[in-house]
Amino acid sequence: MEICDIKIGMAGSGGDGVVSAGDILAASAASEGINCLMLKSFGPQIRGGESSCRLRLSTKPIYSQGDCLDVLVVFNWVNFSRFISELPVHEGTYVLVEENDKTEQIPLIDIEKCHVIQVPFERLALEGAQNPKAKNMVTLGILAELFCLPKDGIKRAIEKKFFKKGNEIIVANHKAVDVGVNFVKENCSPPSFHFVNKPQKPLMAITGNEAIALGAIAAGCRFFSSYPITPATEIMEWLSRELPKFDGTVLQAEDEISAINAVIGASYGGIRAMTSTSGPGLSLKLEAIGLAAMAEIPVVIVDVQRGGPSTGIPTKTEQADLMQAVYGMHGDAPHAVLAPCDVKDCFEVCWRAFDIAERYQMPVIILSDQFLGQRKETVSSFDFSNVKVGDRSAPILTEGNLFVRYRDTDTGISPITCPGMKGGEYLASGIEHTEEGFPSSQYETHERMSTKRAKKLNALEDSYGFIRRYGVLKPKVGVLAWGSTKGAVREAVERLNKEGFASAALIPQIIYPIQKKEVKEFVDSCDRLLIVEMSHSGQFEHYLAGQGLLPPNVLHYRSSGGRVFTSEEIICAIRAAAEGRTFVPKAQIKPLRLEGKDEE
Repeated sequence: MEICDIKIGMAGSGGDGVVSAGDILAASAASEGINCLMLKSFGPQIRGGESSCRLRLSTKPIYSQGDCLDVLVVFNWVNFSRFISELPVHEGTYVLVEENDKTEQIPLIDIEKCHVIQVPFERLALEGAQNPKAKNMVTLGILAELFCLPKDGIKRAIEKKFFKKGNEIIVANHKAVDVGVNFVKENCSPPSFHFVNKPQKPLMAITGNEAIALGAIAAGCRFFSSYPITPATEIMEWLSRELPKFDGTVLQAEDEISAINAVIGASYGGIRAMTSTSGPGLSLKLEAIGLAAMAEIPVVIVDVQRGGPSTGIPTKTEQADLMQAVYGMHGDAPHAVLAPCDVKDCFEVCWRAFDIAERYQMPVIILSDQFLGQRKETVSSFDFSNVKVGDRSAPILTEGNLFVRYRDTDTGISPITCPGMKGGEYLASGIEHTEEGFPSSQYETHERMSTKRAKKLNALEDSYGFIRRYGVLKPKVGVLAWGSTKGAVREAVERLNKEGFASAALIPQIIYPIQKKEVKEFVDSCDRLLIVEMSHSGQFEHYLAGQGLLPPNVLHYRSSGGRVFTSEEIICAIRAAAEGRTFVPKAQIKPLRLEGKDEE
């Protein structure tokens, strides 16, 4: 049977090369024009530990990671147990295991309903590359031959990945792939399905963090300062290589507070600037973000959310920084919050964040997350011609006249100068001030200037449309979601509409200030409304309710994070909502039998 969509998972120890194999397979798919989405996951250890990857390859557009796996490769069952909820199998899944793993000894429940293929991974690696660590390359050869994946593309990806290590390493890995291919030819029966591999125009494989960094460069960002933190560090790593090519500067600061203050200083000097962090780091930056709001300095802050609070689950995803990003400021500090939905969207959201920051002279927070930031997707290209970042409001300076930096205008947006502009001197500080910038503790001044700064939010909400809608116009059930949950929600809505079940989804991308008119119109068009989010406390629902946008009978489907939604469970949640009830999923995983005990 020919299939145009295949889902593959791999799990093993940190040194098994699971993620490297996934990267090579993703790169080979991109080179053949095959759509691909790859997730990688690690344990919390700094070195070693367990790792896994999950790939979905398709000749059609991909919106989510898919539901159950078609193929599972396990090098180590104890390590696999850490990822069992992320790598679910079903009846008919092909499971590749070590040759010593007898079917009756495999600790996966219902393994007898799967197709088990025993493979001497290490022996084949020694035979092909004289290195037992090459078993990941052997696996690529096996997968390519069994399921008609692009063998030539895999070899080209190996050449590109190991180019700097020399031809000897490349040849050894090629041999390991060939050994895997030959193993299938000599030992395996044809599987019940194979992937339809029809090469198309090559695509680009890129992560969400890399796309954000690329969007920053396209927007004219020329200064970046950050402190390493999982899962946002790749933004700094990528910009450290690429930003200097555009005469930009990257500063690895000694802590989160130094990073945000360096960015504010660069922006005060007229340079477009950005920083990145995750939830705990955003907490540390909030005081300085208040300074940027009061001094009306444009800055962009990227928060790649992770499981929290505190250290939490730093290598897993969550959507639980929403309230901190929207309401975590001290005092009334006008700012904007944007949220990308997929990897290609990360590029657009980043340049739009700069556009808003520069036009409205305010801090802008981008709420990404680990699922989005560290996953790799194929994209056709990025449209740089659409990048339009507005300039800061320029002053008209006349000699001898005082520059009124914080002039109260109809939109709240005032002219701004850079240091060195003759006649444009002004005091920028965190203390309340008059229109001229002079410090003031008067109630009347504070009231007037607070109103002036708040006007910018009204102008942004009224004039800047950035929202995505999917599905029918009059849905039986409408879904409100945000950020990376869009993929599973969109796929669920499209599948249901094909079955004749009227559904729709609305995904706001300017989270704050929320575009009330568009959200209200969507809510009014739905017979039933369902909120979907990865937040245990339901932060998105509470936020929308606080804005007066939700009906009394709204239903809610949420998860605490750590495991991303599948389109199948969203379908179940939508069908339950149509009946006026909340979907309660059964056990998400089947337990493993380890050391004689069932382990959830």
